[in-house]
Amino acid sequence: MATAAKANAKAVAADDAGSGAAGKGSKKKLIIIVVGALLLAAIGAGAAWFLMGKKGDHDEHAAAPPAPKVDLSKPPVFLQMEPFTVNLQPENGEQYLQVAFTLQVADQTQVEYLKMYMPLLRSRILLLLGSRKASEISTAEGKQKLQSDILAEVTKPFVPNAAPQSAHGVFFTSFVIQ
Repeated sequence: MATAAKANAKAVAADDAGSGAAGKGSKKKLIIIVVGALLLAAIGAGAAWFLMGKKGDHDEHAAAPPAPKVDLSKPPVFLQMEPFTVNLQPENGEQYLQVAFTLQVADQTQVEYLKMYMPLLRSRILLLLGSRKASEISTAEGKQKLQSDILAEVTKPFVPNAAPQSAHGVFFTSFVIQ
């Protein structure tokens, strides 16, 4: 970067020496200085963005597992969950949530596996739902966040060192806050 500034300074000096008119040389000199400064600022901003982007990408990828691949050549496989009714965290008196949803999974093997661990899965989801406040889940963004959090609980392995379950989506079929 310093060499670019030196090259600009030499070009300005050579331009001033070759030009006979003082006004012309000073305008060119000013333009070259401004262009050089903008170029250096752009390079610095780009480098900062690149370094910050790499750091942020690394943190995000470490926290989020890779998205499961969906085979579009096969029909979707769904597992309808029994409705959940939970007390929400208190804000304005007692409130509860009654929610029903359907999971989209990779195949029928995943359905059978989830059914085998259904008590553990329901417990995880009940704890998740009961930890929320009505204001957190009453908006569209809150519901979408809840869907991704439920999906994270579903895909979390049931036994240590096991592979995660292959679930692709959570689709609400009923959602009532009272």
